[in-house]
Amino acid sequence: MAQIPLPIVALSSGDPAGIGPEICIKAALSHEVNSICRPLVFGDLSVMDLHRKACRINVSFNSYRSIEEIDWAKPGVNLLELDSNIDDGFVIGEVNAINGEVAINCTTEAIKAALANQVSAVVAAPHTEKAIHLAGIDFDGYPSFLARQTGMNPNDVYLMLCFEQYRIAHVTLHASVRQSLELITTARVKRTISTVHQTLIQIGIPRPKILVGGLNPHASENGLFGSEETEVIIPAITQKRGEGVDVSGPIGSDLLIHQKGYDAFIVMLHDQGHILAKLLAKHRSAALSIGSPIIFSSVGHGSALDIAGQGKAEPEAITEAINFLM
Repeated sequence: MAQIPLPIVALSSGDPAGIGPEICIKAALSHEVNSICRPLVFGDLSVMDLHRKACRINVSFNSYRSIEEIDWAKPGVNLLELDSNIDDGFVIGEVNAINGEVAINCTTEAIKAALANQVSAVVAAPHTEKAIHLAGIDFDGYPSFLARQTGMNPNDVYLMLCFEQYRIAHVTLHASVRQSLELITTARVKRTISTVHQTLIQIGIPRPKILVGGLNPHASENGLFGSEETEVIIPAITQKRGEGVDVSGPIGSDLLIHQKGYDAFIVMLHDQGHILAKLLAKHRSAALSIGSPIIFSSVGHGSALDIAGQGKAEPEAITEAINFLM
């Protein structure tokens, strides 16, 4: 009986001047990763080779221009080589527009491959937002970027940070606190709950239990510290419970993570989830974009320009992402 080939996972190499190329190489060499998928790095060959040499990684690259021509039996790291404007003046650790353009191009091409069913999932290495903005690219985080790339409303793709047994989804993400207050509506909270519920079922949890955090201190204590819980969040929870979703809350966001028996938590603001994840997981969290037609994750840490090219970066976040996705 023929063996079913492992799924292909695209590793977008991220900011070429950051640690992305290094951790993609290390992840692609990992036995843990290769036991569950066939990793394929999307990037610039000259950049990848420069990082390989700088980090003293003993490996060869198998460079291809199309996925169809890949020889998966050949040893080494498989690379889908993309055209870029990087030249001989490239410097590891530098922030510039070309690097921002390359990071976005790698992810865009990986998303296209996923939409064409050429890869089963995409994991994006860290980018540098300043470099992307220098390139003049409209970018406010991967969920909305992924939504635009897949023809969806940017408001319908959400971020869920995953590490160990924890999953933390966000109602709002890269917006100021003032803007976020305007975005937090009953309809948006309902959509977030629905997307989290459906995602949990897709990853093998048949009857998910979800807990929603509040916006205000102590989830407003019945209106003492604000009205959003009563007027916005509770109606959303009540309506979803009426549709058969096992969702509870709201509870103060400072108590959320200590509650046992839940498959996912939902927070209202970026920092309510990210502070928890970075305290508990440090650099090991996977940042899943949920609600899109493709399986997509980025890593829950930055491009670490200060240590790029030094061989210090570890690929745990990419490995964690692949484990969650597969």
